[in-house]
Amino acid sequence: MSESYGTSHHPTEIRVKREEKVLEIDFDDGKSFRLPAELLRVESPSAEVQGHSPADKKVVAGRRHVGIMGVEPVGNYAISIKFDDLHDSGIYSWDTLYEFGERQDEIWQAYLTALEAKGLSRDP
Repeated sequence: MSESYGTSHHPTEIRVKREEKVLEIDFDDGKSFRLPAELLRVESPSAEVQGHSPADKKVVAGRRHVGIMGVEPVGNYAISIKFDDLHDSGIYSWDTLYEFGERQDEIWQAYLTALEAKGLSRDP
């Protein structure tokens, strides 16, 4: 059934570390990732952040201290994350979370570069 959604990675455990502002996720292939709330928030797969094309993508500033209030399952293929800045419209598929884990350094650097290019800051 999950194949119909194109999901090739499946989590075995998801943990929200509120004080550390991190989502920990273990996958069935043995890989585990610690994803900072800030990264998840600024790269939210929501239309609000991603727009409707790559050219529409927003650079979200001022989220250095954002935390995760909760996580809810979306079917058998994703989760929804509610952040303490009240953003909660992104649906994070297992493959998206896996990709964030695999490419975390690259994604983070691109975000920092985009902030700098627009004269924005991670600070609120």
